[in-house]
Amino acid sequence: MSTAHDWQGRNITVAGLGVSGISAARALAGLGASVTVVDGGSGPVHEERAASLRGEGISVRLGDATSLPPGTDLVVTSPGWKPSSPLFAEAAAAGVDVVGDVEIAWRLRGPDAAPWLAITGTNGKTTTTQMLASILEAAGLRTAAVGNIGTPIVDVVLAGDDAYDVLAVELSSYQLHWAPSVRAHSAAVLNLAPDHLDWHGSMEAYAADKGRIYEGNQIACVYNVSDKATEDLVREADVEEGCRAIGFTLNAPAPSQLGVVDGILVDRAFVPDRQKQAQELAEVSDVEPPAPHNIANALAAAALARAFGVQATAVRDGLRAFRPDAHRIEHVAEVAGVAYIDDSKATNTHAAQASLAAYESIVWIAGGLAKGATFDGLVAGAAKRLRGVVLIGADRALIREALARHAPEVPVVDLDRTDTGAMSEAVRRAAELAQPGDTVLMAPACASMDMFTNYNKRGEAFADAVRELGSTRA
Repeated sequence: MSTAHDWQGRNITVAGLGVSGISAARALAGLGASVTVVDGGSGPVHEERAASLRGEGISVRLGDATSLPPGTDLVVTSPGWKPSSPLFAEAAAAGVDVVGDVEIAWRLRGPDAAPWLAITGTNGKTTTTQMLASILEAAGLRTAAVGNIGTPIVDVVLAGDDAYDVLAVELSSYQLHWAPSVRAHSAAVLNLAPDHLDWHGSMEAYAADKGRIYEGNQIACVYNVSDKATEDLVREADVEEGCRAIGFTLNAPAPSQLGVVDGILVDRAFVPDRQKQAQELAEVSDVEPPAPHNIANALAAAALARAFGVQATAVRDGLRAFRPDAHRIEHVAEVAGVAYIDDSKATNTHAAQASLAAYESIVWIAGGLAKGATFDGLVAGAAKRLRGVVLIGADRALIREALARHAPEVPVVDLDRTDTGAMSEAVRRAAELAQPGDTVLMAPACASMDMFTNYNKRGEAFADAVRELGSTRA
């Protein structure tokens, strides 16, 4: 923890003119630091943001993000900047530390600041963090879902020690890489699968950054029983004396685990006699949607809440009150006996695998930017569930080839177009393949930027196309 005096007169460079960069720049300038923001962009949006900061006495350098401003004694980076960036190489050569906004938030916490319950993982972070916040609110606690979502975490910390009782903190691998000092009350790694390897350089480096979330945990390190890599990270972590490893599983839980028994979420970790007792927390039907991977999210959120002392009734009430954000296995409509599900947020194979496992007979809409992913395992695991497949996007050939190898009998429609009307055609062709009782699932397993601004726009295009289909068949 630091005081305002620690920042006065320091020359700090903030890398990135996004939301987190602007938040950090304003906070540090307000504490008396001399702040320069650098960003390689130079368009109208950048100019507008730069003008606003300059009006507050903050220097901004646009169009050059490769050289370090003279006199810099600390660099604060936005999460997406790669460790290999030339700016950071120059900082390292000059002996200047590079940290992220999460690290700055941690250093700015006061002596009575709200503890952090932290969550990371390849998939499910946002949903689990929001579930946790809902449970904490149901327990009557003042909280917020922050970090990689919501209000910038620096702003939340500067709200004061008495503003919150506890924070639900989503942390990406990028953020953890730049946050060496963070020490959570309790933390969870939901799952690990190859992702962002171009940023981290290897799966080992990616996993190591995820594992930082366990360092210094006080009460509980929550891991996924079905994903051994998460348990391995717990074993490697340097934690406070007495901190426990707590598993979550979709099966009946062993002692020190949370799991599922006869449609009931149960706790065998935070009970007086975990060898003989289990506390009922909620029913599977209290979780929306009750897909297997979302039940796992709920168990992880419940484990963190229970580690903080939350009662079982608050777990139930919080899960009942929670509704996930759009484009996360969202039911759009039922048309002619076929359900249409938008999981545009499934931007990698691990997320798509979880989504495909939630339904029995599927017409799958997939494709986009593969980001170096391979699809053999995904297709082989889902082959028996596939009624048909509609492929879109730049890297659809990779999925088509995997289908030819592992599901050659499944009908495939390959749409060779990337214009804005492609999604409407994809939905129409999927409807032709589907039969009553089937699910048309848009879980692309790829990023969206080849055809759409982001996954939200892709999901909106899917939902619009489904509604259009429904109006023609009404």
